[in-house]
This record gives sequence, structure tokens and C-alpha cells, in this order.
Amino acid sequence: MVVFVVEQKIRDIDPRFSLTSYDVKLSRLIAPGLTSVDTKNSEPRLELAQSIHKITDLKWRVLLRDNLRFSDGTVLTAHDVAFTFQSVMDPATKSLYRKGFIDRFVSVKAIDDNQVEFHLKQPLATLLSDLDFGIISKNNMAQNHVIGAGPYQLESRNQDVVVFQSNPYYYGQTPKTKKVMFRFVQDTNARLLVLVGGDADITQNSVRLDLLSSVKMQSDLKITSSNSSILTYLMMNNHDPILSNPKVRQAIAYSIDRKRIIQTKLHGYASEATGLLPAMHWAYNGNVAGYNYNPQLAQQLLDEAGYPYGEGKKLRFTLNYKTSSNPFRRSIAQVIAEQLQLVGIKVDIRSYEFGVFFDDIKQGNFQLASMQTATITEPDYYYAYFHSERIPTSKNPGLMNRWKYSNTKLDDLVSQARQMSNRKQRIKLYGEVQQILATDLPIIPLWHEDNIAVSRLNIHGYQLLPNARFYGLISTYKSAL
Repeated sequence: MVVFVVEQKIRDIDPRFSLTSYDVKLSRLIAPGLTSVDTKNSEPRLELAQSIHKITDLKWRVLLRDNLRFSDGTVLTAHDVAFTFQSVMDPATKSLYRKGFIDRFVSVKAIDDNQVEFHLKQPLATLLSDLDFGIISKNNMAQNHVIGAGPYQLESRNQDVVVFQSNPYYYGQTPKTKKVMFRFVQDTNARLLVLVGGDADITQNSVRLDLLSSVKMQSDLKITSSNSSILTYLMMNNHDPILSNPKVRQAIAYSIDRKRIIQTKLHGYASEATGLLPAMHWAYNGNVAGYNYNPQLAQQLLDEAGYPYGEGKKLRFTLNYKTSSNPFRRSIAQVIAEQLQLVGIKVDIRSYEFGVFFDDIKQGNFQLASMQTATITEPDYYYAYFHSERIPTSKNPGLMNRWKYSNTKLDDLVSQARQMSNRKQRIKLYGEVQQILATDLPIIPLWHEDNIAVSRLNIHGYQLLPNARFYGLISTYKSAL
């Protein structure tokens, strides 16, 4: 058995109710979708589906693989697929994903045992990614014991431990490890100690970067890293009197020595970002304006923006910078503040418990703030993050254009791209989107922090994915020390 340490409690592995990233990761091991974005470039691949065909712009048909079975041995049919989607759309289910589904689908119907038809409300470029949603059996709905057709099935669970065993009916590669225990350990130092002591075998993205030097000193542990699709960024309130000027935003970008921060604070475990998407993403465009460290150019831009040094003054203006109370994130904010001070921008850092901090962000109560995105697999995130209709309001504070950016040309491009199924045309449109954002710079993309696995030396075959899911457990095995 492989013991996998996690930093959050596992709450619900039913894909209809999985909310946290850990819940989703575990749910997909039990119940995969028709497609999967567990790929190196985030391009969806077929999973339970054998083929997906567009009948019209509003009608798509999915043919299932042959001989699919749930972990209880029953046959997986198109009726189970239809049930899964219909259940999410049913208000009585109270699924967290209902709104997203009813915004996309008119209906989902089984044509026969092997084919299911999706009727869309409007052309939907994101459909293949959207079909990465766990399919569950319509015949077995025992609470906390969802039946799926993935490589693993639930064996047992309690408040702190979830145990999976391999699914003998899985259509794909048989997992090399028959049992996996996911063990919740809250404290980051404790997580490292259970690995050192041999009470656990592996963890992913749960050891602080400043502790990795200690890991390297442990003869029984090893570190594996790979690129991720999560962006760390500096958000700027584009309605702020100072930050509304693009030259000020560009000057701030030129003032941040990202290479130095990556080396000194992140210990090299990150890659510089040019925008929302990482370089390995299928829609990435690297031919955009860049902001390598250049404090001289930053000062020139600030002068041009109307913020020269006053006579006898050492500062141009002051900005508030909000961050969470996490010591590591606060330390990065302090480095950025020191770098901005060198070009005449004073920064007052204000750190808060995350709930308080995030409430301020949602209300637009900030000038500067640093955060990380969700896992970026689908470029439609450009719509969510940057379309002017996605600026939060009092009625809908959960919208994600929290920097209040507005550009009519970009609005048009992202609206077109999200309704276009032709991949080459989408790449072209998103390439232009990335160029506009690199110039307007409503946020400053900082870096993509690596996915990092810390494991004992006798753990082999674990593969890291950009979306940080746990599909790599299928090829993982444990040898004798």
C-alpha cells in the first residue's frame, strides 16, 4: 500500500458535490469523465468516450467505449451518463455545478445504451473540457460510496483517512499499486516528519518551498518537480486613480525582479509567466510584450505617467498591498515591496487571515494584491478573468474580473473564442487576446510555481501533471528499501 499525505480533509468524492481541489482529484480516480484534461498540454483526451461528433453547432453525440464496467461489475451505459448530467441539472440534487450545467445544456439524453446526445444552449468551444466530469452509476447512490468506472474504488474512509483499492473492472491500465491510503495531516512540518519517519510514502504540493532544503538533506527522501498550470500573479485595481494608467502598471512590472525571487524565495521551482497560460499549454502564445527586470525603464515610464520625483522627495506615491497572513506569501510581498521602493513607489503591506483577505478582494477593496489562479486547463478562463461583463457587482460579487479591466476588443475576441469549436481558429483568437493583455497589463503575471512531489526513495513511477491531479498514481509502485 502507498500512503499519500494530503493537507486538506477529504469531504466529498461524489463528483457532483466535490468542491475542493483534493475532493475533485480523488473523485476522478473513482469516477472519470467522458474526457480528461489530465494531459501534459491540457488538451482534452477521450476517456470513457470512444468518439465525440458534432451533429450541428447545438447538438453533439458521444459514443462510449466498448465493455465499460463500474467497479461493482455492472455495465456502464449511456443511461448512466445521462443520469449523471441530469442529476446535476436537477435543482433537487443541489449540486454545486448546477448553474454551469444549465447555462450550457438544454438536455442530455441517452439515444441507446452506447450513445448519448448533448443539446447545447449555444455553440460551446469548451465542450470537450466540460465533459471531464465524473460519471457515476445511476443504480448505486449510497452516501459517500459513489460507484464509478475509474482505476480505483473506495474501500473505507473516516475523518482523516480515505483508502482506495484498485478496480478489477477498469478498462485501462491496471494500477501498479493495489491500495492507496490518503492521510490528512494538517501541519506542514508534521507532513514532512511522517515522510522522514516512514509512516507515509509521498505527498504533492504540500511541503513549503522553504523546507525543501531540509528535504534534500534526508537520505531516504527525494524531490520530483514538473511545470504546473497555476499562475501566481499581482492584481492591480484598474479603477484606482494611480493604477488606471497602463504606464504605471507596466512600470511596476519592470520593477519586479522575478528571476531573483524565483531563485531566492522559490528555490528555482517556478518558471516566469508571460500571461495566464503556461508555455506547455496548447493555446499558449509566447510572442507577447515581456517585462524583464528593468528599473531604469520603470522610472522613465513613471515620469511619463506624470509621477516624477518631487524636489527633495525620494518617493513618487504610496500603494497598499494586501496579501494573506501565510508567512511565505507575506515574505514574497515584502521582496516585491522592496523592489518597488527602488523606483520610488512606497508599498504598505497589509496581511490578513485568508477569509478576510478574500472578502476584500471580492469587494474590490485593494490597490495591489497577490493571489494564485485555479488550475488553468481551458483558455476560456480568459473570458472569466478579463471580460468586462465579469466585473463583480453587489448582486454577483463572485465574478472573477476583480481588477475591473475593460477592453471592448478583448470582449469581442473572448466571446468569439468560447463559441468556436475549430481549434486552429481558437488558437489564433487567444493568441491575439494574450498580446492585448500583455500590453494593457491589467494584472502582472509573475510565475508558474512547479508541482512538487516529495517521496521516499522506494516510491517509483509517479508522474506529475500540470493540473496536479493524481492520475500518476496508476503507474506508481513501492519497492523494498
